[in-house]
Amino acid sequence: MRVLIADDEPLARMRLEALLRECPGAELVGSVGDADAVLALLPEMRPDVLLLDIEMPGLSGLDLARRLKALPAPPQVVFCTAYEQHAVSAFDLAAADYLVKPVRGERLCAALRRAAQRRAEAPAGPPRRDHLCARIRGELKRVPLNAVLCLLADDKYVTVHHRDGSLLIEESLKQLELEFPGRFVRLHRNCLVPRERLLGLKSMPDGRTVAQIAGSDLAPEVSRRKLPALRELLRVE
Repeated sequence: MRVLIADDEPLARMRLEALLRECPGAELVGSVGDADAVLALLPEMRPDVLLLDIEMPGLSGLDLARRLKALPAPPQVVFCTAYEQHAVSAFDLAAADYLVKPVRGERLCAALRRAAQRRAEAPAGPPRRDHLCARIRGELKRVPLNAVLCLLADDKYVTVHHRDGSLLIEESLKQLELEFPGRFVRLHRNCLVPRERLLGLKSMPDGRTVAQIAGSDLAPEVSRRKLPALRELLRVE
């Protein structure tokens, strides 16, 4: 069972990490300090369970759990908090369990077993859509996912470049990553490309690296931070 920890206190994260090592079948895939980091890691880490603090800077644990409920296949949430008074709200959000700090090892293992059982019993979610949708002059326009060439973010809109042109959608790149896990690869913070369309990487005379995209002359730039992961992806696939 893949477990992600979210707690703004480093010592609390360290304690949970140590306790997880005593829980059979638990695999720690990440440990972060706020909700934004959770949202950023979800598409890549795909945790089965999220051990979630409530009082964190920025988005609270309860607010994050509300957002996660809208995802097609959200992780099971186990709240780990110092505050007993949020238990009712937590269970209203269908939390798998609610642990009060200091968390005991046997209690954590039991919560993970409960989360695993709930995950196994969860009904299949609604079919994942196979298109993106934009509104153009009052009419809805669909673009099949297999026609998408590249997604570029600019201000509050995302431009979808596709086989027949381009259009604007209001969904963010992060929302699309969460809805379609594994479908897109990120070239830099403002660009996603369908995994199957990434042909290769090309070094330019000015030192930049750009992506080669199947079926398109587009050559979006690749950030230096993303280069190692993209090179490894191309080697494996």
